[in-house]
Amino acid sequence: MTHAEALAILDSPRAQAARTILALAEKAKLWDQLQAKGATTPISPATPSGMQPVYLKPRARRRAKPPGRKPGHPGAHRHVPAHIDTRVEHQLTYCPDCHHKVGPSIRQHTRIIEEIPPVVPEVTAHTVHGHWCATCSKIVTAPVTAALPHSTLGLRFVVYTAWLHYFVGVSVGNCVKIAQASLGFTVSPGGLTLAWMNLALRLEGDYERIRQTIRNSAVLHADETGWRINGVTCWLWAFATRHQCYYLIDPHRGSSVVKAVLGSLFAGILITDFWGAYNALEALAKQKCYFHLFTELKKVDKLTPARPWRRFRKKLARLLKDAVRLGEARTPMKPQCYARRKAQLHRRLDQFIATPWTDPHAKRLIKRLRRHRHEMLTFLDHESVSPYNNHAEQQMRVAVHTRKVSQQNRSTQGAKTHAILLSHFRTANLQKLNPLDYVMQLAKAAIIAKPAASDTAAAILTPLKQAA
Repeated sequence: MTHAEALAILDSPRAQAARTILALAEKAKLWDQLQAKGATTPISPATPSGMQPVYLKPRARRRAKPPGRKPGHPGAHRHVPAHIDTRVEHQLTYCPDCHHKVGPSIRQHTRIIEEIPPVVPEVTAHTVHGHWCATCSKIVTAPVTAALPHSTLGLRFVVYTAWLHYFVGVSVGNCVKIAQASLGFTVSPGGLTLAWMNLALRLEGDYERIRQTIRNSAVLHADETGWRINGVTCWLWAFATRHQCYYLIDPHRGSSVVKAVLGSLFAGILITDFWGAYNALEALAKQKCYFHLFTELKKVDKLTPARPWRRFRKKLARLLKDAVRLGEARTPMKPQCYARRKAQLHRRLDQFIATPWTDPHAKRLIKRLRRHRHEMLTFLDHESVSPYNNHAEQQMRVAVHTRKVSQQNRSTQGAKTHAILLSHFRTANLQKLNPLDYVMQLAKAAIIAKPAASDTAAAILTPLKQAA
C-alpha cells in the first residue's frame, strides 16, 4: 500500500475506514500464518494450483456420507461364469481329524473358482515366402500381423505393456518386472520403450483421424495441465467428446496450440475453463465451466470475510445455481415457461454485471464475467451442453496419475508416443471397448496397409532387377 492509499482510507467515512482496516488486518494475519508454514510469496485466489506449495493447500474435505450402500440393499456377488472348463471331484477316504476310515458321501456342494493358468510364452517361427510379381516387377510377401515389422516381441505383448504404462500408469521398470514375473518375458526397459515408439509410429494415421473427428464434433471439452519433457516445463492438452479423446503434449500453452488442433474456426460448442488461450478461437458457441467459478468463490472466502464480498458471493452463487436448476428442469417444463425463465436469467446476469462493487475480488470476477458474458448461459440453449467441464477433467486423471508415477517423458519422441497411445486407449475406454483388442486391430490394419519390406527381400530384389 502506498502513502496516498493509506491517507485515502483515513479520509473515508469512519465506518468504511474501519471495515477496510479490519480486512487488511485479516489478510496480514493470513500471510503471517502462511509465512510460518514456509511460504515465500503471497498466495492469491488467482494463483494456479500447480504454483502453490502442497503444504499450503487446504485439506480435502471428509466424505459427507459413510462409504458403501445403504442398509438393506440387495446383495452383490460375482457373476457365475457362463462355461466351466474343468471339473474336479474332492473326496475323502480317511477323516483328517481322527484318521479313521469314513463312509460314502452323504452331501455335496459346488464351488466355482476362476484362476489364471500358468503363462508360458509361445514362440512361433514365421516363414515368409517371397513371390515374384511380373506386373509390379518386384518380390512381394504376405504381411505378418503377429508382430510389428523387424520386431521379435509379439504384438499382443507390446500392446499389453503399453496399456499398463500409458493408461494404467505402471512405470517402465515395473512393466519389465511384470513381464518377467508373470508373463515369462525377459525384456529390457530400452527395448520395451523402442517397441512402444514403433507401435505409436504405426498408429499415427489413426491418431490424426481422431483429431479430425473432434475437429468436426458438435460439442467438445478442452483442458490442459502441466507436463515435463526431460525436465523442461511443457503442457498436456486434452480435447474430448463423448466417444473420442485427443491428447497433445506441446511446449506452449497459448492459443497457437488450440488453433493447430481445432483450426481458426470451430463449428461446434467448446466447453472450457477461463484460460485465455481459448479466447482467440472463433466457435459456434462457447460455455465456461461453473465449477471453476465456485472454486474461486471458496478460495476468496478463506481470504476475506468482508461484508461486500459476502454479498457479492451470495448473489453470484444463487444466480449460477438457478441457471443449473433451470437447465436440469428443461425436459418436463413447457417451452413458453422455459423461455420466459431463461430470459429472466439473462436479465439478472446483465444487472449483476452492471452493479458497481467495492471489493477488489468482486471487481476482478465482474471483469471476468463481463469478458465472457455470452459464454455463461450457452448450456440453456442446447440440451447436450453441460455448464461444467468435468468431462475434460476426467480425461486428465489418467495422465496425472502417470505424471506422478513416471515423471513424464525424457524426449520429444517419447512425448509424442505418450500422446498417441494414450489417445487410442482413452478413446477405446470412452466407447466401452476392450482397449487391448481395439489397439491391436488398429495396429494389424496399419501393418497390412503399409507392410515393411524386409532386408532379405531387398537383397534378393536387386540382382533380379539387374538380370531383367
